[in-house]
Amino acid sequence: MVVVTLQRKKCIGCNYCVELAPANFQMSKKDGKTVLLHSIEKKGFFTIKNPDNTIYDSCDLAAKACPVKIITTKML
Repeated sequence: MVVVTLQRKKCIGCNYCVELAPANFQMSKKDGKTVLLHSIEKKGFFTIKNPDNTIYDSCDLAAKACPVKIITTKML
């Protein structure tokens, strides 16, 4: 199980996450910030829990590339 969390409010719209994990991230046309696809929002944190472990590597690369460090990835 892979858990990915995004703190969207702090996003600066650099687009690195979309380039590295396009299956999980997308840029919003409304405000230019990233969107974690299929996520659930709770207190400003957007989270997905995915049983597909193959998404871990791309999401982890996106988290490491994020200049404001608002993405976290965990393997459970």
